[in-house]
Amino acid sequence: YDPGAGTWTATGALATARGYHTATLLPSGKVLVAGGGNSPGYLASAELYDPGAGTWTATGALATARVGHTATLLPSGKVLVAGGYGSGYLASAELYDPGTGTWTATGALATARGGHTAPLLPSGKVLVAGGYGGGSTYHLSAELYDPGAGTWTATGALATARMSHTATLLPSGKVLVAGGYGTSGYPASAELYEDTGASESWRPTVVSP
Repeated sequence: YDPGAGTWTATGALATARGYHTATLLPSGKVLVAGGGNSPGYLASAELYDPGAGTWTATGALATARVGHTATLLPSGKVLVAGGYGSGYLASAELYDPGTGTWTATGALATARGGHTAPLLPSGKVLVAGGYGGGSTYHLSAELYDPGAGTWTATGALATARMSHTATLLPSGKVLVAGGYGTSGYPASAELYEDTGASESWRPTVVSP
């Protein structure tokens, strides 16, 4: 897509057709596509897109095939992939190192989930919130990933359980979660997450009259 012209042109095709994958812009300018699924099943493969050449090349494969996961670029330049669905809902997490093109295991989520969100916070931690665990299980819980320790800790829970929502880091450092799907259908509600340093909590946004 060319914003100047407002037009689309074809570029190189992925080596493997896939959906429900992730696509992360790396510091190098390349794009990392990881996991996803297609008609035969769930994928562990990953590919790198080179904007200069318009081509894709294979890179190291995930240890665990997954769809509906998240991928978050960390301050170190590594990419954190967490959760999703493969052989059931997953709690596992992996780190991609662009320097070596390889994945290594990191601390697992306390709660297996897919369809969650995972924005990077100003602190350098990653906030995983909500998601789905199968059956009628929609998650309220949220967890924080510490890249330095490679571990997850519980943080304040959402007021409304939801999956397939959005999570946007605001200039204030708060995170806005909106919409999604849960036990009562499609919620219109939105919530703000704030980490004051002393406590972490969610509160509803205010609807103007």
